[in-house]
Amino acid sequence: MTLLCDVRKNPLSMKFGFSKSQLKSFCESVNITYRHFPEFGIETEKRKGLESVSDFKNLFDDYEKNILPKKAKEIQDLLDTIAGYERAAFTCYEADTDMCHRSRLIKAAGLDAKEL
Repeated sequence: MTLLCDVRKNPLSMKFGFSKSQLKSFCESVNITYRHFPEFGIETEKRKGLESVSDFKNLFDDYEKNILPKKAKEIQDLLDTIAGYERAAFTCYEADTDMCHRSRLIKAAGLDAKEL
């Protein structure tokens, strides 16, 4: 069985099919379990005004150094959850993992993105 981990703080989107209820419904229609983990999302205020690669890098560096270390219990809960699945994938708004916090979360959880 496969799990889709949505790590957006707010699972809303103007992109068709990418809001929580639509995404969950689609996943379930193809036997994929959808689970929202808002505790790993980045606050909206911190995402405002990001314009350059440097801005994103600074945001994700802060996330990795100051936010994720405070989420040890939540990370362990995530690991316990995905252990019950053959496969897991992480999704967020950004298509490029280098421009998204999920790569930092995967690293902090000690996971190998290629094995997910």
